[in-house]
Amino acid sequence: MPEPRSNERLRRYWDKHARSYDRQMRFFDRTLFGESRTWVCSQADGDVLEVAIGTGLNLPLYPPGVRLTGIEWSPQMLAIARRRADELGRTADLREGDAQALPFADAAFDTVVCTLSLCAIPDDQRAIAEMSRVLKPSGRLLLLDHISSSAWPVRAIQRLIELVTVPLGGEHLLRRPLRHVQAQGLKIEQRDQFKLGIVERLAARKPAPGSTDR
Repeated sequence: MPEPRSNERLRRYWDKHARSYDRQMRFFDRTLFGESRTWVCSQADGDVLEVAIGTGLNLPLYPPGVRLTGIEWSPQMLAIARRRADELGRTADLREGDAQALPFADAAFDTVVCTLSLCAIPDDQRAIAEMSRVLKPSGRLLLLDHISSSAWPVRAIQRLIELVTVPLGGEHLLRRPLRHVQAQGLKIEQRDQFKLGIVERLAARKPAPGSTDR
């Protein structure tokens, strides 16, 4: 796990950028991610946990019947998410927390969602292990992120960009969440990769006890 001082520095970084985050992400949603947030959130069901909920851009996209919990480690981003939930009339338990040490019991949620955040969580492998832990058997993990491209010239550019983005805000461009999801034994039900392989969205299910379906 990263040292607390490193975590605090990154928290300050995201607090500082909280007010401009929505404007930046709307540009990338239009040009890179398309309707992927809707693709993820529309599949959520039952007791739902969104990890790293940020400013709550996904809040209007969830089906009406879900019981939503969200965690976020930036207090300033969380404050914006709470205001957005109030404006939408969306009931949600939004609290400060760390994706690498989720403050929930094992098997607490039917669905776990994480969009465009694993790239900036210091230990993405640990975060996915935590998501799997709090997921009920037969529950679904729904992820969206930018990842290491399937085209080597693009990967070379990503590696150069990381020389700036990783030291500045801890944002990684070459991660592969799929490998960590598979390592947890979750069954991949759907996976899409597009925009030169930069964008990946996937749905995976946690096996029920005694199941051999891996």
